[in-house]
Amino acid sequence: MTKKEGLNLANKITIVRIVLIPFFVAAIVYARLEIALSIFIVAVLSDGADGFIARALKQKTALGTILDPVADKLLLLSAYICLSVSASIPQGLRLPPYVPIIVISRDVIIVLGSIMVYVVTNNLKVAPSAVGKATTFFQMMTIVSILLQFKYSFVVWNIAVLFTIISGVDYVIKGSRLFGENHSPSKKAV
Repeated sequence: MTKKEGLNLANKITIVRIVLIPFFVAAIVYARLEIALSIFIVAVLSDGADGFIARALKQKTALGTILDPVADKLLLLSAYICLSVSASIPQGLRLPPYVPIIVISRDVIIVLGSIMVYVVTNNLKVAPSAVGKATTFFQMMTIVSILLQFKYSFVVWNIAVLFTIISGVDYVIKGSRLFGENHSPSKKAV
């Protein structure tokens, strides 16, 4: 990370993404799925843009490291909740309860695990895995497929659920290893 902290361009883009969330939710609730889709696409593109800007302009900050994943999770979790309960979503396309339960549970477990790892080890380096990236991709595609009213959305959301479970188990295993490394007797007391 560079020493430049605070609200740089990358962080401002991330904040705009957070501000878009209530508009996205409202568009779903008021059955304006085309607007919800447009907002979601803008949010996804802004996620790529803020990451690119932070790296290219060396604008990585501690604030951005926290804000970016928070913005991503708020958008995804809001979408999953709305797409499972909103009457504006046709019944056959509405997410069954197990989908948001699994997605939200995984994220809660990861956040709580990360806090525990940080408290115990006083260090937390989270590098997204390939399965984690695939999970995010299929979670986003689930949202897009429902907003497009794709009749086979259930296939996409079940793939997302599968990857969500696999990546959740992967993160738990990696977190457990960090605890093991911290408590293994690597040096004997003199």
